[in-house]
Amino acid sequence: MSTIPLPPAPGAEQHTSLALANSTVTLPGGHAVDELDSPENATRWLISHQLVPDETALLAYCQNQLATLRGSLRAIFAAQADSREPELSALEGVNQALTKVPSAPLLRYDPQEGLHRAPQHPVTQLVEHAMAQIAEDAASLLTGDQAGLIARCEATPCNRFILRTHARRYWCSTRCGDRVRAARAYARKQGSVHAG
Repeated sequence: MSTIPLPPAPGAEQHTSLALANSTVTLPGGHAVDELDSPENATRWLISHQLVPDETALLAYCQNQLATLRGSLRAIFAAQADSREPELSALEGVNQALTKVPSAPLLRYDPQEGLHRAPQHPVTQLVEHAMAQIAEDAASLLTGDQAGLIARCEATPCNRFILRTHARRYWCSTRCGDRVRAARAYARKQGSVHAG
């Protein structure tokens, strides 16, 4: 599995919506890591967050649905962090995930079983249920007491989101914070060399 070489961002362990939004990151040197880059990796991500049973195997279609929801969440979290209006398409993406879960198995017919009830597609239904849980978490986070705490990691090029639960928290990890502090120290040192 393509795993992000950083610990979970603050808030991502409590909010699966933040965890999904942060399942892709740009690292120093422009290297991008995407934990949903294949159906197998997307399956592992869902299993690791206890959203589907261990024996689940996603199809490419389901992987794409999950990645699309992630894009919608990233757009909404970015709008929230920047104190601007979110894109309508991002809101629609989350709302679609909230409302797409079938409430009842459909009526089916086949010659051997006759009339019977069955889900639309077992794997699709699992993924849609997981996506509804993630979307519900996002809706609760974005409309709850912690909505104002959503922020971006301030270490370039990191593009993860955090819950800024401490006034001095600007980075998603110690690694990102160390990188910013080292860059500042280097800039100061270069400035003093050129001034002298």
